[in-house]
Amino acid sequence: MSNHYHALFSLQAAVPPLPAFVRRFHGATARGLNARDATPGRKVWFQYWDSRITYEASLLARLRYVHTNPAHHRVVDDPESYPWCSAAWFARSAPKAFVETVSRFKTDRLSVHDDF
Repeated sequence: MSNHYHALFSLQAAVPPLPAFVRRFHGATARGLNARDATPGRKVWFQYWDSRITYEASLLARLRYVHTNPAHHRVVDDPESYPWCSAAWFARSAPKAFVETVSRFKTDRLSVHDDF
């Protein structure tokens, strides 16, 4: 979306810690956007939160939340039509039973920082 994003990662112990990855990702994308817009030094990313998900039900609810976020913010009616959302890829690529399972999870009781 134009003002924020949500992402889910599965991390292995051998990879760099998530905050280090996010710093590098935000640095590289900020430099690229600033070069494209001819605005060197502009601050592009402002905040970052992460949380460790340890329960399968919580993971599945958050997966649904991430996929429905563009509709939640009224950017589109159907998240699968939003080109910067993984919802269409997920619907095409994941096993049908898994897609249906995720689509049944409620997200109204999730505590996800998202006041945009």
